[in-house]
Amino acid sequence: LSYADERVIHFGMIPRANRCLFVINELPDLQARIQVALFNILEEGDVQIRGFKLRLPLDLQFVFTANPEDYTNRGSIITPLKDRIQSQIITHYPKSIALGMEITELEAHHTKEQLKRVTVSPFLRELVEMVAFEARESEYVDQKSGVSARLTISAMENLVAAGKLRLIESGASTTRIRLVDFVSIVPSITGKIELVYEGEQEGADEVAKILIDQAVVEVFERMFPRLSKLEKPGTPSPYAEIVAWFDTNLVELNYTDSDEAFEEALMSIKPLQAFLDAHGAPLAPDDRLFCMEVVLWALAVGGKLERTAHTGSYQFESPLMAKYLR
Repeated sequence: LSYADERVIHFGMIPRANRCLFVINELPDLQARIQVALFNILEEGDVQIRGFKLRLPLDLQFVFTANPEDYTNRGSIITPLKDRIQSQIITHYPKSIALGMEITELEAHHTKEQLKRVTVSPFLRELVEMVAFEARESEYVDQKSGVSARLTISAMENLVAAGKLRLIESGASTTRIRLVDFVSIVPSITGKIELVYEGEQEGADEVAKILIDQAVVEVFERMFPRLSKLEKPGTPSPYAEIVAWFDTNLVELNYTDSDEAFEEALMSIKPLQAFLDAHGAPLAPDDRLFCMEVVLWALAVGGKLERTAHTGSYQFESPLMAKYLR
């Protein structure tokens, strides 16, 4: 930013025939004296040197950027300069999951090796975007500060990095991202949101986990019957057999397991396979495994199963069994 005034003079030397677009990012961060220097450029379209009868005509178009709170509330843009800005355009966050996914895919930095060895399914990419959408409506998050697309970009980079770490630890050649890997995006969330008082009381890490849970439930309810509709007396629950299976069994899903071992752990839940056959659309094998994780996760969030986080793993079991063993 300290170089911005020098670039103004540099661009001023360009002949009028060659119009130049000059972009100043975070205008309120410019020192007041530099903002004052922009007055004559915006008003008269030239640069004048004090004490000399010299005018350097300029053919420039300025585009300024600023966060809304900086632009309107804090007074960081001096009033005379604001008066000379012709138009103010309010931008917005992605209004659809599809657009958010497109932005994240364009902006997230991955090496060719990572993309070749770590697979991220479209379902997982959608879930990443859903976390940001949930954060933008959360009562724990300061909505004046906002939740930018940088959250999902950072989250996607961390997810792929988590997959690469598993390759290093397991010695495998390829892997796919799992729902349990989403613990790696907690730093991406806590680093990109500001909390209100209620969020501070919960704690940043806990709020991040709540947002992930809410996003998982949202994806779950788009694909499968809602849990809330199954609480009525006499209503048969398609999840009853899954829950009953956990009365005598438990499953531990490890981050570091090979894809084969992870798949074997999920496939051991026979009622879950039958549920997907009855209620799920035809899916590719990797997407089917992701949906199995989503069902387990949503049942845990809904209180039907107990989910316990351990170092390097998540354990799913019956709430009664968990209470009895403890």
